[in-house]
Amino acid sequence: MQRRDFSRSLLAAGTTVVGASAGLALTPALAQRVGPKEGVDFVRLPKPAPVESPASQVEVVEFFAYTCIHCFNFEPLFEEWIQKKPAHVTVKRMPVAFSPAFVPMQRLYFTLEAMNLVDKLHTKVFKAIHEERLPLTTPAAITDWVAKQGVDRTRFSELYNGGPVGEKANRAVQLQDAYSVEGTPSLGIAGRYYLNGQGPRTLVVANALIAELRKG
Repeated sequence: MQRRDFSRSLLAAGTTVVGASAGLALTPALAQRVGPKEGVDFVRLPKPAPVESPASQVEVVEFFAYTCIHCFNFEPLFEEWIQKKPAHVTVKRMPVAFSPAFVPMQRLYFTLEAMNLVDKLHTKVFKAIHEERLPLTTPAAITDWVAKQGVDRTRFSELYNGGPVGEKANRAVQLQDAYSVEGTPSLGIAGRYYLNGQGPRTLVVANALIAELRKG
């Protein structure tokens, strides 16, 4: 989803999922027969973006937004890819903030991360918004929902409103700007490449770029 669509995405955060994006119609087998093309499938960054992983690792950053329907549809594919990725690949999820309205959801993700609850609740947040049509876009709504999932409300609120989570949210914005992120879901690879896509093709391109980096 592009930046210009995000205001409408927030307003429609509770709408029912109708179907997957058109990009999912491209099968991996077909995608593999079409080599990645610079300027079409990926962009080479003119200036490298910051990378936190060690030099021995290829860092892959997923830029997403909980209210993005394409991110919701992409998540199962990306999760499956994570389970099969090589050991030399490090994955980081990075919630975007194209406007201040997205900061509460950024803080939600980073608080879940701080509490080691991403595996348990990350997918549930997507489903709450896109299947249950819950408007989890404000601190109050988010905190109430998290508490209903059995999470300690006081501890969650302390971390959610704390400085470390705010710092992570600020760094996330800096990283999305470094990659010139214009839509979600999208991937940043090794601080060098940016992929703006939604389906299997995106992951095929990511695999190809990772392989090239490994050779280099």
